[in-house]
Amino acid sequence: MTAEHIRLVEECGQKVPWKKWGPYLSERQWGTVREDDSESGDAWNCFSHDQARSRAYRWGEDGLAGISDDHQHLCFALALWNGKDPILKERLFGLTNSEGNHGEDVKECYFYLDSTPTHSYMKYLYKYPQTAYPYDDLVETNRRRSRQEFEYELLDTGVFNDDRYFDVFVEYAKASPEDILIQITVCNRGPEAAALHVLPTLWFRNVWSWDRQVSRPVLREFATDDPVGIIVASDADLGERFLYCEGTTSLLFTENETNSERLVHAPNRTPYVKDGINNYIVHGYQGAVNAASEGTKAAAHYSLTVDARESRTLRLRLNNEAPVVSARVETVGGGRFGSAFDTIMDARRRDADEFYAAVIPSSLAADAANVMRQALAGMLWSKQFYYYDVDKWLSERGGDPFEPKRRTLRNDRWRHMYNADILSMPDKWEYPWYAAWDLAFHVIALTLVDEDFGKQQLELMLRERSLHPSGQLPAYEWNFSDVNPPVHAWATIFTYHLEQVRHGQGDLEWLERSFQKLLLNFTWWVNRKDRSGNNVFEGGFLGLDNIGVFDRSAPLPTGGYLEQADGTAWMALFCQNMLEIAAELALKRPAYVEMCVKFISHFLWIASSMLHAGDDTGMWDEEDGFFYDVLRLPDGVSQRLKVRSIVGLLPLCAVTVFAGDLMDKVSEVRLRLRRFMEARPDLTAFIHDPNKEGYAGRKLAAVLNESKLRRVLATMLDEDEFLSPHGIRSLSRYHAEHPYVHRVGDQEYKVSYLPGESDTGMFGGNSNWRGPIWMPVNALIVRALLQYYTYYGNDFTVECPTGSGCQMTLYQIAEEITRRLGSIFLRDKDGQRPVYGGNRPLQEDPLWRNYVLFYEYFHGDNGAGLGASHQTGWTAIIARAMHLFSTTTAEQVLELGKAAAFTTVVDAQTTDRAW
Repeated sequence: MTAEHIRLVEECGQKVPWKKWGPYLSERQWGTVREDDSESGDAWNCFSHDQARSRAYRWGEDGLAGISDDHQHLCFALALWNGKDPILKERLFGLTNSEGNHGEDVKECYFYLDSTPTHSYMKYLYKYPQTAYPYDDLVETNRRRSRQEFEYELLDTGVFNDDRYFDVFVEYAKASPEDILIQITVCNRGPEAAALHVLPTLWFRNVWSWDRQVSRPVLREFATDDPVGIIVASDADLGERFLYCEGTTSLLFTENETNSERLVHAPNRTPYVKDGINNYIVHGYQGAVNAASEGTKAAAHYSLTVDARESRTLRLRLNNEAPVVSARVETVGGGRFGSAFDTIMDARRRDADEFYAAVIPSSLAADAANVMRQALAGMLWSKQFYYYDVDKWLSERGGDPFEPKRRTLRNDRWRHMYNADILSMPDKWEYPWYAAWDLAFHVIALTLVDEDFGKQQLELMLRERSLHPSGQLPAYEWNFSDVNPPVHAWATIFTYHLEQVRHGQGDLEWLERSFQKLLLNFTWWVNRKDRSGNNVFEGGFLGLDNIGVFDRSAPLPTGGYLEQADGTAWMALFCQNMLEIAAELALKRPAYVEMCVKFISHFLWIASSMLHAGDDTGMWDEEDGFFYDVLRLPDGVSQRLKVRSIVGLLPLCAVTVFAGDLMDKVSEVRLRLRRFMEARPDLTAFIHDPNKEGYAGRKLAAVLNESKLRRVLATMLDEDEFLSPHGIRSLSRYHAEHPYVHRVGDQEYKVSYLPGESDTGMFGGNSNWRGPIWMPVNALIVRALLQYYTYYGNDFTVECPTGSGCQMTLYQIAEEITRRLGSIFLRDKDGQRPVYGGNRPLQEDPLWRNYVLFYEYFHGDNGAGLGASHQTGWTAIIARAMHLFSTTTAEQVLELGKAAAFTTVVDAQTTDRAW
């Protein structure tokens, strides 16, 4: 057991608070829904980046390479100034949704290099230009560009030319849960000496301005002759903390209060405001900081000159150990640095290496191991303290539920919603909020390193503070009432099976609690999204916002409604997952036999509804061998919307294998299922026969029977359709030459294949699924292929690629797709990473080329990263896939396969060696 594994055990079992401090600061709090006070609901323009340095936040904080405690009372982050910028670099800059030619986009160069799950060690890199940061150039150039042009990135501006920039590495190491070492290493990469102001900053989140009952915390200087600056932080809830700053430095104090005078020309509440340190450093305003050396925001000011190609290192320490005042001055602060500091920092680096050596398979090549480690580090850095009391938020905006509404307020159906938790974010700049279905995919990767945190994340969404009384899971803060794919049950049973195999038993109490809440969510779907009661579902958004003919979250321009192939397939998989959970519970709690019968029968109803024989307007198109959405018009006319997209591939994913002896263990289920199917033979006439035994006597719940499976696979594995060199596209290349066109009166609705960025702003500029490779659905496809493989075995082969003459088993196809997905991030034979396209520094420069970004989605033809550049979130699922196929052979999957989603017994046992 490694030192980090011991910390995880101590955190979970012994309640040692190793995770109390972590990277819980957002990287963009400005422009979020929570901070939106506008009448229009335009969050981006209500609270801009320009205001952020001057305006106190209501609901959270942001910072550069920052940390906070798990309730975000006290925050620490880095601020920088190169002597040329118009403002301090205190937070990340990017374009708003209306400014970017492809929507919102962070315009910074930064990388998450390492993190252990308890954050006992973390490492972050920020690349800071030595010339003035080109804020106006980025905004204006992107604004001029059309949707058909590339985005204008920071690297395109020339500010990194001739290596005239600083690499600023920030490392954190915990000597104990409350003793955090901070090391900042500034590397001048340029050809000449350059000046840099480094301001490690400590501040309290402002809660006192909105709640007069809260006592105001305070930061103050601890006076000493020791060459160590000391800031004392006193808070009623947190207690006292001390920031020790090595070296001769000045300490600057101001208040975390809004500069109303700058923003709205109104008097300030205090003479010292949030941007006081900025005004002191950048503009030389001596009165902007408090000469009495106290406030609620403070910074240690280091003014450095770093020689060409040289480095300077700064060391700080944040803990709850008060300075010792004695005749021996060195005991005040000096003993906290020196060789003792280096020893601890080195030990935590070794701990991180040992931990990941136990997680990352030794069979992976060095480049692949680096990709996997950075993917997991990005996930762990993307945790955030997320605070949102919707009832309070609505009340502050005049939303009284007992009075006639003056205006419609966002999320006014979600007054019960109260979040004040550490949550896994898709990313902390473009998506500084959670999305319920993103979170399910996060857990698949997170359980590689921290299964307890994964379980907590899933449970948070099911608690009464999140789950709507109707049973709906919250979608995302822009619209909690939107509809995300129901993948929560899949992530739940996956997590349970992994824990079960790793430790010999799973947390049955947690599984049962989850099942009860998931049952509410399942019922919500049945009651709200099956319009006609025919077991076909609509859904709406379902994550596939820009892949269809119409905006599926809005009323259709045709009138009528859509029966969605993906929505119905999601529900078929939901049934299978609930059946898995119910069966597991029934083995110990016989009352759950009823639930097993319910979900078996419900699955059969849903699956059969997708495949009515002779129905010319059903979802299955016999001629094409593919599934499509069906448009039902008010006059009773129906038609298939024949767009070949992931929508039609998702029925392939509605598959789960069950052990052959399951029915023997729960014999009553077998008897009642037999009676049910004898009474309704029509339900299994066109789907896979659930009674038909496969390899090792296994049973298969699947929408597709063998012949339909082969037809869908033939389309999916065609390189002229879905199969790209880097995974499965979200839209078939068939539509490049054959766009799908639907006319409504004089209006034409068209879907064409777009391998890269979106050419429409209909769904937000960067929400483009019309061609790019999308990691989460690829993961579901790989999971499905493995499920089919454990049932059909090696005798089932198909051509891959279609038309190549090369026959592969389903395991080999899953492995091949995973290889193609992994190739996005790995260097090819020419040393190029497809994810970086034609970006020369990231491809060739030794100071850039080993750092990996995990984008939102990827170009459908060349694998280049698109959309949000730091959305490690669901893209980190590549780490799980890489781990699986490097630790498990086809024979092991076939012999030891089980119903766990996207994992195997061998996969878990390999990980378990660390324990």
